[in-house]
Amino acid sequence: MGPEASKIRPVNDLDTIRNFMSGPGPSAMFDIPWLPIYLGIVYLFHPTLGTLALAGVIIIIVLILVKEYVSKKPAEELAVASSERQRITEHGRSNAEAIQAMGMMAALKARWEDKNNAFLDASQNSSDSGTNFGSIVKTIRMILQSAMLGIGAYYAILQEISPGIMIAASIMTTRAFAPVEQAIGQWPLFVSARQSRKRLDELLAMRELNEDVMDLPIPERKLAINNLSCGPAGLKKIVVQNVNFELSAGDGLGIIGPSGCGKSTLARALVGATATARGTVRFDGAKLDQWPMSRWGEIIGYLPQDIQLFDGTVSENISRFSLEPDANKIREAATLANVHDLITALPDGYNTVIGKSGFAMSAGQQQRIALARAIYGKPFLVVLDEPNSNLDSDGEQALTNAIVRLRESGSIVVVIAHRPSAIAAVDKILMIDKGTVKAFGPKADVMAKVVAPVPNPKGAQG
Repeated sequence: MGPEASKIRPVNDLDTIRNFMSGPGPSAMFDIPWLPIYLGIVYLFHPTLGTLALAGVIIIIVLILVKEYVSKKPAEELAVASSERQRITEHGRSNAEAIQAMGMMAALKARWEDKNNAFLDASQNSSDSGTNFGSIVKTIRMILQSAMLGIGAYYAILQEISPGIMIAASIMTTRAFAPVEQAIGQWPLFVSARQSRKRLDELLAMRELNEDVMDLPIPERKLAINNLSCGPAGLKKIVVQNVNFELSAGDGLGIIGPSGCGKSTLARALVGATATARGTVRFDGAKLDQWPMSRWGEIIGYLPQDIQLFDGTVSENISRFSLEPDANKIREAATLANVHDLITALPDGYNTVIGKSGFAMSAGQQQRIALARAIYGKPFLVVLDEPNSNLDSDGEQALTNAIVRLRESGSIVVVIAHRPSAIAAVDKILMIDKGTVKAFGPKADVMAKVVAPVPNPKGAQG
């Protein structure tokens, strides 16, 4: 979801909130409302003692406000440094073979050490901020307690209060400040939990689960794109601008253009993987969010450029980990993607565990299983982003056959392509360059316009 997404760790944020809520911080905050009652009792013992306790409270409140201001930046820096360190660790672990083969270990180790040192510095700064304020508050509490006993003894000598009242006032004051001191000790965790809550709120706001919407019939007529403008998820940058086209059931569209022109960004917008800045994507006149998200899989099939198979069996991956997988649809999708024979040759067939912790598969095998996953159930819209990048000639022929079969069944197929063989089975072409549509129409017409004849070298024959 873009560069910003690499910094987001929702599970870590959730753990941070849980750790704070299960610690002593919340209980201390629930005790703080009792502070005015304790101060009121001390004031009833003697107005001077009450005023002294109130002055101490004001000083500590000021310190808390100062601590809030001072500790905010160190806490944010610590969160960023922790995320960066974890990200480079995850990348190194997932690409261990390439790192070893290309001798990148020393360079990446040095890079990790830089990130780790930044994390340790940020952790130390955040810890120092909390420790310093905790020590100041503790010192003020000790001074206040001593002053309370001293002034109480003075008034006891004057017989304005009894020695018992003097001791009770000191105990009450200590009890009043105990939760405040404890809350200050837990303040760094509170700040981290609050920032985690903010990030989670922003993340959930970007992708709200719309399970409460009224269900609609699965689309079966057309896909309409109106004035669509969008950019990579997580970045406030428009990459694709003012795209307009319409496809009917059974149409096949090839999207072509130079690298970096916005083809993949447009593909992600079509399937709802990135939000649109302007314009709409409509299925039979309705936007995708008018269906419950749990039904999007019946509408959309997607093969991304970056293939990801999940830890689980082959059948689970093809069925998209459906709670009620259809064995017939799984076999049909595998057959359509020409991967059935490959799967049955695996150690446990369709029950073979794949993914990072399972059976190792080649890039071409992964792409063909990902293709079967994309066409599982023959969804209304199938978007394939460079689906033949790792395929051999047999795989490309299977891809062409699959596109033909999908179109015959009424699906709309959109193919992002660099190699001409990927668009052999489509009937329309959309050319995009620098984020804008340069041509759209029947394949033969568009290709005749955009494909210039190759000139003969000077002096060449024929």
